[in-house]
Amino acid sequence: MSETDDRRPTYPGGIDGVLTRMEGRRDPLTLAEGEGLPPADLDLAPLTRQRVGDPDADPAEAPPFRSGHHRKRHAIRRELTGASELCALHGLLIAHLRKRDWPAQAPALFRRLWAEHPDHLLQHLDPRWLVSAVTTFGDHGESTTQRSVGLAMTVLFGTMKLYESERLYSGHPPERPFAFTGRVQATLPLDMDAYALADGGLDVNMIGRLWSEAEGDAVIRPLAHHLLDLLVHDDRTLFRRLMTMRQRRARREDAPGRARNPAPVPASARRLTAATLRWGIVSTVKAPLRQVARFAAHHIELGAQALHIHLDAPAPETAAFLSRHPRLQVTQCDADYWAQTGKARMEAHQLRQVFNATRCLRALAPDLDWLAHLDVDELLLPDRPIATLLADVPPDRAWARIAPAEALSHAEGRPGYFKLSHLHGGRPKAVLQDVYPTFGLHLYGGFLSHTAGKVLARTGIEDTRLGIHSLKYHGTEATNRHRLTGAWLGHLHAPSWEHFRDHLAFRLEKGSYRRPSGRPEMGQAQLIDYLRDEEGEAGLRALFDEVCADTPELRQRLAAQGMLLHRPLDLDAAVTRVFGKLP
Repeated sequence: MSETDDRRPTYPGGIDGVLTRMEGRRDPLTLAEGEGLPPADLDLAPLTRQRVGDPDADPAEAPPFRSGHHRKRHAIRRELTGASELCALHGLLIAHLRKRDWPAQAPALFRRLWAEHPDHLLQHLDPRWLVSAVTTFGDHGESTTQRSVGLAMTVLFGTMKLYESERLYSGHPPERPFAFTGRVQATLPLDMDAYALADGGLDVNMIGRLWSEAEGDAVIRPLAHHLLDLLVHDDRTLFRRLMTMRQRRARREDAPGRARNPAPVPASARRLTAATLRWGIVSTVKAPLRQVARFAAHHIELGAQALHIHLDAPAPETAAFLSRHPRLQVTQCDADYWAQTGKARMEAHQLRQVFNATRCLRALAPDLDWLAHLDVDELLLPDRPIATLLADVPPDRAWARIAPAEALSHAEGRPGYFKLSHLHGGRPKAVLQDVYPTFGLHLYGGFLSHTAGKVLARTGIEDTRLGIHSLKYHGTEATNRHRLTGAWLGHLHAPSWEHFRDHLAFRLEKGSYRRPSGRPEMGQAQLIDYLRDEEGEAGLRALFDEVCADTPELRQRLAAQGMLLHRPLDLDAAVTRVFGKLP
């Protein structure tokens, strides 16, 4: 819920208002003297051969209207002039059965039409009348299956009508799918996860379940199957557009010249569920005990079964304290450690991170199903349990990438607001100048840190290697990756001005602010170099204040572009719950 959400209902009066409005449209059709529906045992066969005449040419049918029944009968017969009397009776029955009350014989007579003459009705009624028919089964079906299928298809077609009507205002005709660019990364209503275009199964599950459910009743089966068949062959539906987008994406990935390098996923991955899946984290850290404890406590409370912490600079007291927790495996990367590995200690800390992570990945197949490679200032921020999200990853995908959200400045241990890049917010690059007026165009995504995200990899795949931002198979990136939705990687990159200033020299020389080779344009590294050399600390502080400081103005600009994430955390409280008092 946003800070400005006042819980105002969509409809005045909330649910009571909805029910009042609905009931106001259900007053029964009035009947004049001598009017009514035919008896329930009417011989229906002759009606299939009789044709509806022009009601305005028949004195008994023409206005003035004597009743609501007369008015509705006239409208139906005018629409169905030339059709069979059976079709006209069908329409009149539906008109009565939609109301709060109806003639006693109407439900049985309606069901008889579909039990005795389904082929005639399917051949002569257009899809709009068929949808009305299946809706009527939802209220007046004789069997549980008739009612359940009818109600489910009522919701399906009603939702389609609402959505497709609104889409007409997009400027796109119903048969044209959207382009892949411009997708907005926003939370769906009720915090639902977005449909996974590449491998989502919601569409086929909906249609398939309805088809299978209708199999159980001979009366509703022909109608339901006919409508579902029309649905899957219509090229103007959401289902067709999603399938077209899925096929286009697959063609892009399989295009000639595009290298394919899928890492083989063990068959056991197909048997994993949220209840059985085990996941953990590997990290190479050089940080005080308090920071490492916050990182560990947060992820233990998220359900990580194991955290493999490599202390890049040996710290016996830190190792002793953390090792007391059964889910923490602490390794001190001292001279003995490197001697045991048979490797000389690498100069670059990134290489040490990759080595430790890969060594851990290859050793964990019996113990963990998934391993995340994170830094100590990175926190998983899921909307649902991590095990649930990973269980939903298609079983042919070897790894998942989680998109970053960079923290705005915050009190120590209590981050709250995070910003998204323009790409992950689904916005064009041009909005960066609106959000960050001075520096936005020189920072990719408006971030000081990485925008690539981090890796969660399946264990047990031979010849794989964990990188900083990818999983490698046979030395190159494994192409069977998955975009993990329903979670963000909260990056506490510059929690305060002092932290940003004090880490600047290292990041410029060895870290994320290094100047990339072959890029002459003014990018992040060049910008920071320029500000440091030309304007000193004042210029750097101006950069931090515009891009990282948690101000109401920046939050407002981010929120306006759908690039603000609110995830309040109390990391010290988590430490107390998990570890007790720190030394």
